[in-house]
Amino acid sequence: MAALRIAFEAPDTPGSSSLSGKKPIDFAHLAAQTMGDKALEIEVLQLFARQARKVMKEITDGDVNGRAQAAHQLKGAALAVGAVDVAAAAGAIEQRPTDAALPDVLAESVLEAELFILKLCR
Repeated sequence: MAALRIAFEAPDTPGSSSLSGKKPIDFAHLAAQTMGDKALEIEVLQLFARQARKVMKEITDGDVNGRAQAAHQLKGAALAVGAVDVAAAAGAIEQRPTDAALPDVLAESVLEAELFILKLCR
């Protein structure tokens, strides 16, 4: 159990927050979803990171309709774990799937969340 506590303390280092100054994962929301089970939180976050990477590929490679559907899927997964920046970027793609600039914004927020999750899992 101590290893999990240490892992959750690691992201408090400088540079672990987003450009807006907030963490990429809302831990209060995640704790509510997992009933405070730290091991489950890590498992859920790791699953989210894998799913986000897969869905990013679908968004990049898909047609307009597929891109919107993949973005909707990612938005739901992001909201479930408290990754609000990812959810917002995915929601923007869902609403405007032809906007060529939005996948870059989404990729940046996914990468930020993935790096944060990796720090948690050390």
